[in-house]
Amino acid sequence: MLSTISRRIARPQALRQLTQQRRNAGGAPHYNEPSGWLFGEKPPPPGQKRVREEWEVIWYWGMFGGMGLAAVLLYYKPDTSIQTWALKEAKARMEARGESVEYKPSSP
Repeated sequence: MLSTISRRIARPQALRQLTQQRRNAGGAPHYNEPSGWLFGEKPPPPGQKRVREEWEVIWYWGMFGGMGLAAVLLYYKPDTSIQTWALKEAKARMEARGESVEYKPSSP
């Protein structure tokens, strides 16, 4: 009986220790102290240009070239709406029956 009581008391304490270990397992949160510079880069002295890294040009071409290609493809995308298909289908069926597709109002 004493062993079951001691298990009941020790169990919540063990769970608290386990959750506390999980909570602190990763260490302190990583935080980069703000430096006041854009993207953490110090601006070059007057009269000097910023030296680009080798991946930047590829990134610009890929990002903006991809956006331009997507814009062109979306502009020339075929019309696949159900309304367009239904209009073409109705016109084809009316012409097959010999009916006029054009609307001509009757004169009063």
